[in-house]
Amino acid sequence: MAVLAERIDLMVRLGEYFRSGNEDWQQAAELAQRQNGWFTQEFISLATDNIATAFLDRKQLEAWIRKYPGIQDTPGERSVGIVMAGNIPLVGFHDFLCGYISGHKLRIKLSSKDTVLWQHIFRLLSSWDNSFTQQVTEADMLKGCDAYIATGSNNSARYFEQYFAKYPHIIRKNRTSVAVLDGSETNEELQQLADDVCVYFGLGCRNITKVFVPRDYNFENLLPVFNKYSHHSDHNKYKNNYDYQLALYLLNKVNYMSNGNLLMVAAESPYAPISVLHYGYYQDKDQLLKSLNEDDQIQCIEVKAPEAAIKKAVSIGASQQPALDDYADGVDTMAFLAAL
Repeated sequence: MAVLAERIDLMVRLGEYFRSGNEDWQQAAELAQRQNGWFTQEFISLATDNIATAFLDRKQLEAWIRKYPGIQDTPGERSVGIVMAGNIPLVGFHDFLCGYISGHKLRIKLSSKDTVLWQHIFRLLSSWDNSFTQQVTEADMLKGCDAYIATGSNNSARYFEQYFAKYPHIIRKNRTSVAVLDGSETNEELQQLADDVCVYFGLGCRNITKVFVPRDYNFENLLPVFNKYSHHSDHNKYKNNYDYQLALYLLNKVNYMSNGNLLMVAAESPYAPISVLHYGYYQDKDQLLKSLNEDDQIQCIEVKAPEAAIKKAVSIGASQQPALDDYADGVDTMAFLAAL
């Protein structure tokens, strides 16, 4: 199997492929959209651009790997089973990258929602490096592995914890992200917030699904920024969700705000349905940030001036741009793999 330098080369080449606009990749993206209507061309391109830029740049890759001296030049003998999620395109790429770079043998169970893109990538990498299939295989069942990484819902996580209890494992549950605003945000920052609310139709764990604001907050500045995603109303699945949620609020006489394609509703839960953004009020911003930082449901907290003490805090507009060392749920995947 490939040594570390060759594995890095292969991933860098994959990043170049994503950037190239290759016709075969465009066809795979079109097929993926036919398989899963939530995987639009717009969002497949966004996902692969982010992966190529943040994960598959040679300098960033090499700097990241140097932090883990336990990663050997030659592949290891451990087998790692990876259960992929499928809520947004290639959402499990970071787990794949960690596993591949670490040198362990990977057995990957794909989500039925995201098979087309992954299978295209696996075929491509196998054609570039004959040894790739010795290290990475797709599997329907993940029995007999030495360790496991699994991502799913809170319900599926209970089963994962039962099945994989006696093995080293990382098990991820439902997460979402929130923003804490104070009214001093610029229009540019609010436009960036709109991106992090609306990209991927809000289906990612790094999507902002609730905003916290002071009692005197002026929503007239916030609501119009979501107009840049008014084209979501042309998406049948999204529009059906919007119409359904609107009907529920009308029937139940729930107060709401809307720009015609996004509903804003006051609610306690940080999780919001598709086409809905929850909001809530706060009195003490510092206390709120500390509380959110300790909340296991929260992946990221967008705030205008993030403080180092709030580990989950990121700048407004940054939640959808994780770096190589921004590990899901704060669990260092590479350290886990290196320790095997």
